[in-house]
Amino acid sequence: MEKRKLSFWQIWNMSFGFLGIQFGFALQGGFMSRIFQTLGASHDDIPLLWIAAPLTGLLVQPIIGYMSDRTWHPKLGRRRPYFLIGAILSSIALFFVPHSSALWMAAGFLWILDASINISMEPFRALVADKLPESQRSYGFVVQTLIIGIGTWIASNLPWMVSQLGVSDSADVGVVPMSVKVAFAIGAFVFLVSILYTIFTTTEYPPEDMEAFEKEKQRKNQFIPDIVNNIGNMPTTMKKLGVIQFFSWFAFFTMWSMANPALTEHIFNTPVPVETAYNMSVPAQKEAYDIANTSFQKSSNLVGSAMGAYGLSSMAFALLLTFYTSKRKINRKYVHMVSLILGGLGFIAMYYISNPENLKYCFMLIGLAWGSILSMPYAMLSSSVDPNKMGMFMGIFNMFIVIPQIIAALGGINYVSGLIGEGAINAMLVAGGSLIIAGLCNFLITNKSAISYQLETTDE
Repeated sequence: MEKRKLSFWQIWNMSFGFLGIQFGFALQGGFMSRIFQTLGASHDDIPLLWIAAPLTGLLVQPIIGYMSDRTWHPKLGRRRPYFLIGAILSSIALFFVPHSSALWMAAGFLWILDASINISMEPFRALVADKLPESQRSYGFVVQTLIIGIGTWIASNLPWMVSQLGVSDSADVGVVPMSVKVAFAIGAFVFLVSILYTIFTTTEYPPEDMEAFEKEKQRKNQFIPDIVNNIGNMPTTMKKLGVIQFFSWFAFFTMWSMANPALTEHIFNTPVPVETAYNMSVPAQKEAYDIANTSFQKSSNLVGSAMGAYGLSSMAFALLLTFYTSKRKINRKYVHMVSLILGGLGFIAMYYISNPENLKYCFMLIGLAWGSILSMPYAMLSSSVDPNKMGMFMGIFNMFIVIPQIIAALGGINYVSGLIGEGAINAMLVAGGSLIIAGLCNFLITNKSAISYQLETTDE
């Protein structure tokens, strides 16, 4: 089937649901560690508490990719049923997670939240490949990145914005402040509404051969064999991209899990107060704890706000690429390489700055890497795999995202950063080094159709 070119606004409508998805991810990435710390976790405990995120991705995304490839609903199409289910579950989890009263409860909600977001996310990736002709793939993924950048910036600033409106940052021992609770409730609302917007404004192409599609659906008990078979037959380019993804996502998992403890401690000098260090029965010590806790919460707002700068710069980067790729070809390989190296330098610079005002510039460099990570690998991948198995391969590709995060959560971050020193800030040095390695690994990509769209291509 020859796919027609879509206008900017048609691509915008089909990608708009990513605004909500990114609200969910940005609130989770920017503030889950803060919630864990508020509930009593030490910074050494935090990576393991985050293991829910990659494990649910490893389990959920290949299954959803496989199922959505084999789904056709007369009204909702192939991918949109999964958008809707994921949006409802994610909105519920987002609302309740800051109301957790214990670490196990917050960790449990993280499992539910991440699984629910994953139900929506990977079908969105596949939708771009489903709807757009090859010549618009880079453009489509970049528009998605533009919307993701908007969502990241707004969501990362939500607790600070809510606090500026007068909602309290103070709270009792082991209680998440009201400013965070309100921010997560707003995120839940935006998540649901943005997904519904895409569902109601976007149509999907039916399977080219409906009879063959129905026969394929009737095959029983083929999920595991199909997954194993497709893993064994991954295109060479997909495997090489996997190496780049490994180091890229190790770096960003390190940021999401460790940026708040690292930066509140190293740059703001307001580490989370440890309850056992204070005698709460003594009024003066209780007051001292409350002052230290409020300072930590306010610093966490500012860390989140600074993290929003990476959403802003990724948005600007995506906007630039949107205008460029709508008219011209780009070298995806070198764009991705330079972006990742600049992001790595942004992480390393955090170790050396002392003025919190300069933190946003570090995150702006990181945003260039983030903008590229969310578009270039998927554009390169979509030019290298069977379009009839796009959902399946997008799900399998997710293994290269979640495996490094699992390794990081199970001790990788603590081990590697421990080789440098004891401070939490060393985790940011690890993230920077990992991202630079990812950038250099782009030299592995040699498939011309993956590097830049060609009118006539042969897959490697």
